[in-house]
Amino acid sequence: MEAERVNEAAARQPAYTGILPVQAIREMVDDGEIRAAEIFSDIEPDQLQPASIDLRLGPYAYPVDTSFLPGRGVKVLEKMEELDPDFQRFRLDLREGAVLEKGRVYVVPLAECISLRSDVAAFANPKSSTGRLDILTRLIADGGTHFDQVEDGYKGQLYIEIAPRSFSVVVRAGTRLNQLRFRRTRGLTPKPITASEWKTLLDEKSIVEDDDSQTGARLADKPGILSFTVDLEGTRQRDSLVGWRAKKNTRRIDLDRRDYDPHDFWEPIYWHRRSSLTLVPDEFYILMTKEAIAVPPAYAAEMLPYDTRAGEFRVHYAGFFDPGFGWNPVTRRAGSSRGVLEVRSHEVPFLLEHGQTVGWLRYERMAQSPAVLYGQEIRSNYQGQGLKLAKQFRQD
Repeated sequence: MEAERVNEAAARQPAYTGILPVQAIREMVDDGEIRAAEIFSDIEPDQLQPASIDLRLGPYAYPVDTSFLPGRGVKVLEKMEELDPDFQRFRLDLREGAVLEKGRVYVVPLAECISLRSDVAAFANPKSSTGRLDILTRLIADGGTHFDQVEDGYKGQLYIEIAPRSFSVVVRAGTRLNQLRFRRTRGLTPKPITASEWKTLLDEKSIVEDDDSQTGARLADKPGILSFTVDLEGTRQRDSLVGWRAKKNTRRIDLDRRDYDPHDFWEPIYWHRRSSLTLVPDEFYILMTKEAIAVPPAYAAEMLPYDTRAGEFRVHYAGFFDPGFGWNPVTRRAGSSRGVLEVRSHEVPFLLEHGQTVGWLRYERMAQSPAVLYGQEIRSNYQGQGLKLAKQFRQD
């Protein structure tokens, strides 16, 4: 009954531009704007997140020799046939599971098709577990000229490019590696996040909980842009765990399992007197932010994956934070959730210091407040997280 009242109230709200919440996505499913294709009969209820929908792999994967974009007016399968006329012969059947080898690139038709209205566009990110396993994924649409973006009014099939980088992985039809969000592009435009509003969010610790030493720097940034720093000290106790580095030449990871010993795949990184870490090129690290981060219900947030102001390294693959992430509804402040950083250095070694600014989180308003928040009434794997590996590993 309460959920019905929330949905009715949301339906009466004006049509603002911005990220669409779960109740609007549910309406898109009911209206056939998002539908299942291939061997799948329905959209599963737990695919819907507070401000996104999980996408599922279809029954076949196609190894390809190169990443590509189809280009305007060209379908994805047409481009694949142009690149390799025999590509259909070498497809992998995912219905019983198959191995995607690290260092290879695959294209998989997704189990969902979309039919967007003329005022709605879509964009994608890897799911959190996907990024933490160092699996590069990018959405491709027919006629696409950009990865991870779908123009307003698009109608058709969706595809995913998958490139495992550290580990070979076992996937199946129905495996969820990325998620799609929708943005209303026309309608009433909400006012931008103002400097005074941003200062209030910082002062009230609604979006970040840490010492006050960074407040001035954060206010100096554009309103809606939150800088964050890296934690390389932990508890400052001898052998305090501050990170993980992916091992070379491990066995494959079945993405359906939840009981892998992390030490079989990762080398732990401990604090011991030195509060710094040299990133070695072509190695993959899991680190975490020094700050506890939160996304209040009226906002969504996205981590900028790469910014040369921080250095020649990437800090995140799965950059989307749902409304409610890290949010304590009782105190209305940031709780205990850290941001997990998926770090890979570019070209040259790079020295990270504890407390160094390593990235930025961009906040934007939701088109409506979501009926469901991350971590509340849904099984959210990373609410309240610290230095947490992907859900496939035991969290001892």
